[in-house]
Amino acid sequence: MKEQSLDPENWHQMRKLGHQVIDDVIDLLCNIGHVPVWNEVPQEVKNTLSTDLPQFPTTANDVYVEFLRTILPYPKGNIHPRFFAWVQGGGTPLGAFADLLASAMNPNVTIGEHSAMYVDQQVVKWCKQLMGFPETSSGLLVSGGSMANITALTVARNHKAGYDVRTNGLYGSPAALVLYCSVETHSCVLKAAEILGLGKNSVRLIGVDKQYRIKIKDLEKQIQTDLKTGFSPFCVVATVGTVNTGAIDPLKSIRDICRTYQLWFHIDGAYGAPAKLTGSHKQRLRYIEDADSVAFDLHKWFQAPYEAGCVLIKDQEVHRAAFSFTPKYLMNEMEGLAGGLDPITNYGFELSRGFKALKVWMSFKEHGIKKITRQIVQNLRQAKHLGLLITRNPELELMAPISLSIVCYRFIRQGISQSEANALNRELLIKLQVSGIASPSSTILGGAYCIRVCILNHRTKTSDIELLVAQSIKIGYSISEAIK
Repeated sequence: MKEQSLDPENWHQMRKLGHQVIDDVIDLLCNIGHVPVWNEVPQEVKNTLSTDLPQFPTTANDVYVEFLRTILPYPKGNIHPRFFAWVQGGGTPLGAFADLLASAMNPNVTIGEHSAMYVDQQVVKWCKQLMGFPETSSGLLVSGGSMANITALTVARNHKAGYDVRTNGLYGSPAALVLYCSVETHSCVLKAAEILGLGKNSVRLIGVDKQYRIKIKDLEKQIQTDLKTGFSPFCVVATVGTVNTGAIDPLKSIRDICRTYQLWFHIDGAYGAPAKLTGSHKQRLRYIEDADSVAFDLHKWFQAPYEAGCVLIKDQEVHRAAFSFTPKYLMNEMEGLAGGLDPITNYGFELSRGFKALKVWMSFKEHGIKKITRQIVQNLRQAKHLGLLITRNPELELMAPISLSIVCYRFIRQGISQSEANALNRELLIKLQVSGIASPSSTILGGAYCIRVCILNHRTKTSDIELLVAQSIKIGYSISEAIK
């Protein structure tokens, strides 16, 4: 039987297709502001994308034509300047090219002597410098905030448990381990507690103040209660940029409590930690440097294409002790392919990882951190501008303080109940999305349904913010008139 390969039989045709792909990517990105933010996926396309496993070959050109017809026209929308839903960056053209190059090289970046390992190491070094962590600390690039947080909490659990968790599991614990965070903390912390064998009941959800920050007195009181009743507190998770409102927990106070009670001080900064670089938030966020660990995303405000997150651990030995495991088939050598750097797999769970560092490396090289910081400042200013527009228009109501770049508001109509106001704003949100004008998301604050705007895209302009406000008022009036 003739031996085969999955490489193309005609490299010239593949080169031509590659050029077309690049042209189409550039056309998409340079015109993205002139198309609807979101289009619903038609049932016909859903049917096409639910067919059975292909058995026989299709030409690369035909596969690409199907992509253009069924996939590209119906994106999530987060590359669009008026995508305001959730906390998601817009990516960059060079970042997209970097993913192509990384896929072409196709390295598994966990072990071995090859260039990707050194790029990964350099990007982690840059991340330490961004967050003010010492050179002796350690770090790991991961898929995003969820993996960053569970990695940090694994290290915290193992280190603070007071016995060998890796050998004995939680059965060896003399007292139930508990951790602390606010009710506004990201759900991934609760999931992490489940996966780590702690369970949801081990998570003490502390109430928040009017600015949606954790209540320090309640936190300390709960720690004292747990100590008196035989529990074993081990960690406090502070949030820099809650998903609901962008609130920032009081880091200094949490740090001081952790020092007093010898707890692990972890910061979930998946969204807000990059604001540390800005003049307006530098002082407030300088205590990130005092944390035992911090999680933050590179695919949010640093605009790397999905996915790229980072976790930093102050104590490298403690980090390595939580994950290091060397089977015979992964022995490190003094030289050769298995030589070089300490395997990355010694610092996390994964043994298979793509070359995610390349898109971050190329982006930081292309723009420099000062330009990226200016972009963050621009988004912060746009959020303040949106808040000002809302307060100036009596038809709209600002629903929460603006800490970072998340703005929560609603359309108001006198003389209607809370449930009627909630229904009105839910319909307003859907009409904004379905019309393709803008894509905010929603949340509930104090029982009120809110339109939630997260400004995190480097393509967003002030004119996009002003259009959102104008259309919110216009559509809100239209809905209000229809329900009289």
